[in-house]
Amino acid sequence: MTDISERYTRLGDDFAATLTAVPTRQWDSPSPCAGWTARDVVRHVVHTQGMFLSLVGRELGPAPSVDDDPAAAWDAVRAVVRSDLEDPDRAAAEFDGAWGRTRFEDAVNMFLCFDLVVHRWDVARATGGDERMEPADVRWAAEQAERFGDALRGDGVCGPELTPPEEADEQTRLLAFLGRRSW
Repeated sequence: MTDISERYTRLGDDFAATLTAVPTRQWDSPSPCAGWTARDVVRHVVHTQGMFLSLVGRELGPAPSVDDDPAAAWDAVRAVVRSDLEDPDRAAAEFDGAWGRTRFEDAVNMFLCFDLVVHRWDVARATGGDERMEPADVRWAAEQAERFGDALRGDGVCGPELTPPEEADEQTRLLAFLGRRSW
């Protein structure tokens, strides 16, 4: 298992645990993502997995509906991505994207893993779940966010950077940078 595969598996497990803990009545709660419910955040994460697979000629295949069971939908799609990360040829498949020629596993690391860190917090915040992030994940996500540059502020990506309280911890600072108010 590569470092990227390990990261994706661990973050995917964390995301799954957050989804499993959501009471049914909370799925339609507003999230920190403007205009999205907690369920919409999961729908975005599930859709994005499929989008990146399609860039290398792969498909998600059948999966439960996010409308019916967000956690089951996530479990189904992450199994496909994880399987592709475990296959050296599939992990190394390349596509031409916004950052030039990119390997599938590198795109998973840069985009999908980043989404899992940030959107796990979004779902937890929307549903009253555990919002704590691992400090190493906070630092890693902050590095990724810096690499995105201006693309981070594109339409539908992240809102404008907020100014966190002076005494804010690393997690609060990251979330503020991503346009999320956690205080």
